[in-house]
Amino acid sequence: MSDATASGWRSVRVTPSRDDAADAVAAALFAAGAEGLHDDAGTWVTHVRDAHDLVALRASVVAADPAAVVHVVPLDPAALAMPLHGDVVAHDVGRFVVAPPWLAHEHDPARTIVVEPGMAFGTGEHATTRGVLRLMSDLVQPGDVVADLGAGSAILAIAAAKAGASRVVAIELDEEAMGNAQANVERNGVADRVHLLCGDATVLMPFFAPVALVLANIVSSVLIELLPVVAASLAPRGHAIVAGILHEEREFMAGMLERTGWRIVAEDREGEWWSATIARA
Repeated sequence: MSDATASGWRSVRVTPSRDDAADAVAAALFAAGAEGLHDDAGTWVTHVRDAHDLVALRASVVAADPAAVVHVVPLDPAALAMPLHGDVVAHDVGRFVVAPPWLAHEHDPARTIVVEPGMAFGTGEHATTRGVLRLMSDLVQPGDVVADLGAGSAILAIAAAKAGASRVVAIELDEEAMGNAQANVERNGVADRVHLLCGDATVLMPFFAPVALVLANIVSSVLIELLPVVAASLAPRGHAIVAGILHEEREFMAGMLERTGWRIVAEDREGEWWSATIARA
């Protein structure tokens, strides 16, 4: 029998070594391709396909918490048919609502982002995603060109299109995320405005400059590497929204932004996560 599971999915369970490492471990899992997390009594749970790079996932977790315990087991095919509805709710975030299909009818279609949870518990609306949605509510203007870096399930790209952007370039490095992102874009009726690309944002971004707004919900180490190309790609008076940053990193990030020619326009905090709207100084 091959190493592939009967269901095509594996269940990943990660238990942080201490409570104050939980958020860093969550960020590491998202950075390693998790599309959603479920908190099972202090253990983060996600599902990944058989082809997922588990070596990279483990390395990302260990970098965040060297003593974290990682268990990867085949997903019981029977679990695929189990309803997840009880774990999923709609989230009202500023001018947007993020909802699974079975709750979408309860909300205004113009502001609702419909996301099928699939095998990733929840609708992908991590606290960092909510931070970006709140900050971008008043920034997107009709006709804007927007770039979403590290697009993941494309929630932010869809939100930008629904807010009036005429074109959204959503760039994602992980090929496995593209199918889910494309399905979400089509489900929300914005395929004519959201263009998904798989590749390195530092290479692709210059081809779409200038853009009015850049969305970057990425861990801070990657974000720092992307800031030069973001700066070069922004239109005059353009903005970027950065997220995926722990609040304990705020002072460091604020200093780094100032030293590299940025100013903070607005900030958002939810729990341990910090997001900010920035512009060239």
